[in-house]
Amino acid sequence: MKQMLLFPAMILGLSVPAVSLAHPHVFVDTGFALEFNEDNQLVRIKVTWQYDEFYSLLITEDLFLDNDGDGKLTPDEAQRLVGFDTNWDEGFNGDLEIRVDGKLLALSGPENPTTDLQNGRIVSTHVRKLEVPAPMQGGPFSIKAFDPSFYTAYEIKLPVTLSENLQGLCLLERIEPDIVGGLAIMQAQLLRLDANADLEENDIPLMGGEFATEILVTCPAS
Repeated sequence: MKQMLLFPAMILGLSVPAVSLAHPHVFVDTGFALEFNEDNQLVRIKVTWQYDEFYSLLITEDLFLDNDGDGKLTPDEAQRLVGFDTNWDEGFNGDLEIRVDGKLLALSGPENPTTDLQNGRIVSTHVRKLEVPAPMQGGPFSIKAFDPSFYTAYEIKLPVTLSENLQGLCLLERIEPDIVGGLAIMQAQLLRLDANADLEENDIPLMGGEFATEILVTCPAS
């Protein structure tokens, strides 16, 4: 699966053709379940992706699923759909970053994938394990879901939960991005270029992370 995330529609007003051709393709409502072990170490995170109706329709048609159009999958169809979005290219980070004190935590590839079709939308889950468990008091944990290229838009609309033993002990904060400021910076960079300029050759950074909602998880020291 290649990286999926999008350029917001606001970008389309920019005059540089290389950028104005980009537009949103996939919208994904996203949620997380952080799992801590008995030693209160973060050991894995379960990711839920709920795709928009149009993309879900494209996938089901491409895989010849739900041919009767009733919005439900047979057991065989459900099995064929499992893992459609976890066959990642080598080096792909799953459009997920978890950091502690600015340090990026290493994650496994996707495990235990599941899929379902609910009200015309594909809902999938997978688990990412931390290569080295991180103690809860070592936080705060910063979690972002984003595609650097903005081909896919991840929106944190689904629940973000913690292990039951930490419910009510840890603080979850939602930090929204400065969209207006980020767009202004990008526009200033793009307007310096010739209309036929190559963005990569001119070191124009991918700013997906700048437009991503951040979830901060802060747990007590003891």
